Amino acid sequence: MPSATPFVVRNVAVLGAGVMGAQIAAQLANADVQPILFELPAREGDPSANVRKAIEGLKKLDPSPISSGARADFIRAANYDQHLELLRECDVVIEAISERMDWKKALYEKVAPHLAEHAIFASNTSGLSINELSRAMPESLRHRFCGVHFFNPPRYMHLVELIPCQATEPAILDRLETFLVTNLGKGVIRAKDTPNFIANRVGVFSMLATMHHCKEFGLGFDLVDALTGPLIGRPKSATFRTADVVGLDTLDHVVKTMADTLPNDPWYRFYASPDWLKGLIETGALGQKTKRGIYQKVGKEIQVLDLQQKNYRPSAGEADDKVKEILKNRNVAERFAALRSNADPQAQFLWACYRDVFHYCAVHLAEIADNARDVDLAIRWGFGWNQGPFEIWQAAGWQTVAGWIAEDIAAGKTMVKAALPGWVTESGRAGVHAPQGSFAPATKNYAARSNLPVYKRQPFPDGLLGESRSYGQTVFETDAVRLWHMGDEVAVLSFKSKMHTIGDDVLEGTQRAIEEAERGFRGLVIWQTEPPFSVGANLQRAQDRMKSNEKPSALGSMLKKFKKEAQSVVLKAARQLNVADALMAGKLAQVEEVVVAFQQTTQALKYAMVPTVAAVDGMAFGGGCEFIMHSARAVATLESYIGLVEVGVGLLPAAGGCKEFALRAARETRGGNHLALIQSAFQTIAMAQVGKSAEQAKELGYLRPCDRIVMNRFELLHVAKAEAIALAEAGYRPPLKAADIPVVGRTGIGHLQMILANMKEGSFISDHDHFIASRVARVLCGGDVEPGSLVDEDWLLELERQTFMELIATEKTQARIEHMLKTGKPLRN
Repeated sequence: MPSATPFVVRNVAVLGAGVMGAQIAAQLANADVQPILFELPAREGDPSANVRKAIEGLKKLDPSPISSGARADFIRAANYDQHLELLRECDVVIEAISERMDWKKALYEKVAPHLAEHAIFASNTSGLSINELSRAMPESLRHRFCGVHFFNPPRYMHLVELIPCQATEPAILDRLETFLVTNLGKGVIRAKDTPNFIANRVGVFSMLATMHHCKEFGLGFDLVDALTGPLIGRPKSATFRTADVVGLDTLDHVVKTMADTLPNDPWYRFYASPDWLKGLIETGALGQKTKRGIYQKVGKEIQVLDLQQKNYRPSAGEADDKVKEILKNRNVAERFAALRSNADPQAQFLWACYRDVFHYCAVHLAEIADNARDVDLAIRWGFGWNQGPFEIWQAAGWQTVAGWIAEDIAAGKTMVKAALPGWVTESGRAGVHAPQGSFAPATKNYAARSNLPVYKRQPFPDGLLGESRSYGQTVFETDAVRLWHMGDEVAVLSFKSKMHTIGDDVLEGTQRAIEEAERGFRGLVIWQTEPPFSVGANLQRAQDRMKSNEKPSALGSMLKKFKKEAQSVVLKAARQLNVADALMAGKLAQVEEVVVAFQQTTQALKYAMVPTVAAVDGMAFGGGCEFIMHSARAVATLESYIGLVEVGVGLLPAAGGCKEFALRAARETRGGNHLALIQSAFQTIAMAQVGKSAEQAKELGYLRPCDRIVMNRFELLHVAKAEAIALAEAGYRPPLKAADIPVVGRTGIGHLQMILANMKEGSFISDHDHFIASRVARVLCGGDVEPGSLVDEDWLLELERQTFMELIATEKTQARIEHMLKTGKPLRN
């Protein structure tokens, strides 16, 4: 008999269909959890019209809060007048109405009688007191009440803060944390019931400190954003663009909460929105949601507010070259020493911003968090910093920086004169993170990570500076790949190439890994220690050629922000093909050798005698996508972006991608419309469509119905290994090689050519677009053969290879490749 009744979440009610409530409901739907979304009844017509409008609105948002358009239709609409009895069906109820204590308390009184006896009730608040809110609940319900703070947008932001009230039963928190981590894919931080909790308390202070020093040093908002974005390991939105994205009214509300509730805080006088920000709010300029705030877009021009001119001007801020050079130094200690000693106002500005955030975190650590790890992970997951403030401080040299802060306090340079806590300068302290855990001021010791069973599913959780990490035992390692295991029956293959591109060295390593797995393991998982999975083929490396000077970071930034159209993603991804040297006709034979090796490797993945599982997180383009399509199974995080992108640079998939689409269409037809399936595959490849989620990748055919989607990227390896073992336990055998694949032949080619002719006639595509797409059509249709002809996989692979070589030999494709590599932009020729 089980020791305890498991906590099963079937239905979740979300109270409030505003921006956060509707998007929390969307994330529940993404996770196959049935959401019931409540709102006030409409004054006339359909009483649930307010909710239905909010659900429809989800389909229009960009970035999309839903993983597929149909997901919004799974959200059940409800209103407080007619549907309160539905609450009895819910295992979790999340209140997400406006941040008004009186409104929240009134709602609690209304819904409390209708809650199931086992249900957890949580308030999604960004900073209101959970203990005060709990007093509005009947005493008998308070042990099931807590705060749960999702960050906006809930689909993409990893952080959720979990806040107990004094009466919250510990087991309730454990159950909710387990649900949030695995089912919704979140990183959970347990916060204390202090104003704005952890992430907003530190993150918003950082923004206030930046605004303060922006004024002190006389810098423009756009220049500050240039300094406080990717240059220092923070999101591209930096400081002032982030304020616009969050909403200036929302930011003002969070700041006001700090001012209203922290009168004794040493930094109290800084808890106030600047006059210019209040002025923008008064005029209705609230940021991105009103299309005007600190920034605005006029035509194609981005403009920024200029306080001196009291008007908007073109945004053109850029960091000084000497400051950029300082920030490029990989030695963090040297970097900080240079910032502090350099007289350049931009360098002094950055040092001041860092210093005051370090100072603030040290003084407030004991008050707001149980340990330093919670502060750093909260800022990383909630504000998108590459490292948390304590990590940065520790990397820069803990005691040295502490000494500098103390000197600046004594000199009156810091925002306040509060002394650093004694624990900061304790003898021998090298930082707050160590292999045994992170510093906890209450115990003056190092606290280990949570031992909740759910975290056993994360063999490698998000790591912090100072923690030790070892990726298993090595089977073999080359400059390109490493095969390893964790003392079990599954081998894990990880690529070492930049952006995990696939060149001849990775191909050789993969084939060797398959052989090793067949000899000594029950399965093989391809998993990268960090995303992306793979941005595709690196033909340049395959021929031992010089590396491109282009940097791929723009692509990663683009997908992280989820703000660009799929075609832009495709075109930037195509840059990673690195085929510049293939423009030399004399080396085209070498390119063909690599294509052959690529096809051999994907076929080896498909026909390995042990199950091969692709564990996908982030981008998987071109050859990376073809690796996935040929693995026995794929396990992908929801935030995986998968696609065959070769058409973007005038090529076509040639490592079996076209072949697999043709083969799957033949198998799925079963007396149906074979040509319709080929046309769908043609559209996917010829338009270089990318799935903007793993679910969309299934809809496009890159992932199969049997492939798994996981919500939490840190559980990906655990699930992939379990899938490999499950296949092995079922007596896995590779598929039999198909020798009788029916193709649509010249009839299909003619049908697709008619579509292309109409597009060309309408000037939707160029002559070379037509040429490329017609070659895609030829491969998918099986070549110029009679409809219904039977072919085998080798036939289709040969067609792929011949057509790829035909395209790469054309001047116009070569011009597209060269232009993309030089400019990062597509060439229509």
